[in-house]
Amino acid sequence: MNHPRPHEPGLRLKNVAIGLDGRTLLAIDRHIPPGHVLTVMGPSGSGKSTLFALIAGFLDSAFTAEGEVLLDGARIDRTRPEKRAVGLLFQDALLYPHMSVGANLLFALTFALRGARERRAAAAAMLERVGLPDMFDRDPATLSGGQAARVALARTLLARPRALLLDEPFSRLDAPLRRSMRDLVFSLVRERAIPALLVTHDREDAEAAGGPIVEIEPPAG
Repeated sequence: MNHPRPHEPGLRLKNVAIGLDGRTLLAIDRHIPPGHVLTVMGPSGSGKSTLFALIAGFLDSAFTAEGEVLLDGARIDRTRPEKRAVGLLFQDALLYPHMSVGANLLFALTFALRGARERRAAAAAMLERVGLPDMFDRDPATLSGGQAARVALARTLLARPRALLLDEPFSRLDAPLRRSMRDLVFSLVRERAIPALLVTHDREDAEAAGGPIVEIEPPAG
């Protein structure tokens, strides 16, 4: 009797290879369990950002890609980006300047949560979780860099991602803020059992993530 293949939770990069102009930029075969962080390090031009783009669904057509990207056992690399349930956190907060902090968060909420009162309560609870209570009505332009980074994290998590991609998210913060933001992000990854991929140049960020580190060399030539 044939049994179904067991479900594999987390993010799986199965024999992934990305190339450009006939050259292989990177090749990776890794599994990121829920609540864990895989860090990819390497200099500019080594292919880190292209891996990020492949998983998120916006890899430029100039690149070739082989292998499979699976999330909780289901292949997502052929799925529309908005259907992948992958959260993105960048170097810059990228908050909508014409919206209040609260409106930025409400924009990310799934429509499965209905009712203005319930939606506001969920956004306010997330603001409190990232250490920013009473910030709902603030103008994003009045936030410090650290506050804006926390709002961006709150907005990303409110969308309930099933995987998280972190693209140098701490690089624009000063040292004390960088440490506190790292602690917050990685604790929330564990708390919410989200598999996360961190792309960084910074060795301290990589070590703080507490997971395996993949170092990519730039292609020869």
